[in-house]
Amino acid sequence: MVTILRLLGRRLAALPLMILGITLLVFLVLQAAPGDQASSALGDGASEEAKEQYRQNNGLNDSLVLQYFRFLGKLLQFDLGVTTPPAKSVADMIAAAFPLTLQLTFLGVLIAVLLSLPFGIIGALYRDKWQDQLVRVFSIAAVATPSFWLGILLIQWFALGASPSFPSGGLATPESGFGGWLNSMTLPALALAIPVSASLIRVVRTSMVEELDRDYVRTAIGNGVPYREVVSKNVLRNALVTPVTVLGLRIGYLLGGAVVIEMIFALPGMGQLILNGITNLDVNLVQGVVLTISVTFVIVNIAVDLLYLLINPRIRTV
Repeated sequence: MVTILRLLGRRLAALPLMILGITLLVFLVLQAAPGDQASSALGDGASEEAKEQYRQNNGLNDSLVLQYFRFLGKLLQFDLGVTTPPAKSVADMIAAAFPLTLQLTFLGVLIAVLLSLPFGIIGALYRDKWQDQLVRVFSIAAVATPSFWLGILLIQWFALGASPSFPSGGLATPESGFGGWLNSMTLPALALAIPVSASLIRVVRTSMVEELDRDYVRTAIGNGVPYREVVSKNVLRNALVTPVTVLGLRIGYLLGGAVVIEMIFALPGMGQLILNGITNLDVNLVQGVVLTISVTFVIVNIAVDLLYLLINPRIRTV
């Protein structure tokens, strides 16, 4: 427990520096983006005087250093600014859209884990047999399939086919209940999860195979411990360390992938917000969305580090 608390303390102490680095990177990238914020806000038909007045009112003529520190000052007050006209609070828009992205990411993670664990374990236990070959074919095919293309295929097969079972897009209304919500989220979550599950299957299989080849497994079986018991109590737990680490990194991919999938399935999440922000050159909106996703990714990785310690007690002594 002391080791876990020490690790948690170190991670939390480093969190402000990581967030500061993220804010600087996001700020510089968006400042280097082509386009004129004043023209985007006022329209191309606005006069040069009106545009210049907009730049002065919003500090766009100030140095980048001054603009960055002004941005940090607002951020410390949880002020992400307002969108280009019509002016809306960026923080309020993110608060409304982010839960949907989190729900989609959570479903994607759940499906990826439910697919990768059994398939990876089967591949390792039946190494080089037809079951293993079947798992390999599935994982290679799935990992080579981009999420956006898989999403389009799923829409054609299950939403636009002869007997549609799922909606092609949109989020179910609250009146439809949990079943309606799950129905509207199933295809997006599958499109997001399957490519990730494919790479996880390979990691689980490899980790299981390495663990099964260790001396303690042969010793335990030689001493009469049932094979099933060795696998379920020792091999599986030790073999999960690497997949958990990889899953933590994949969650970042899932968060980013969810943004694209939301656009394909017309879900009102962070994907729609960032698309609107890029289309309208709305720097405040894009900054807010990217920062929110980046900070979430950092926090998730801290949680994965702690889970890593809980799964493998041997690492606590390192």
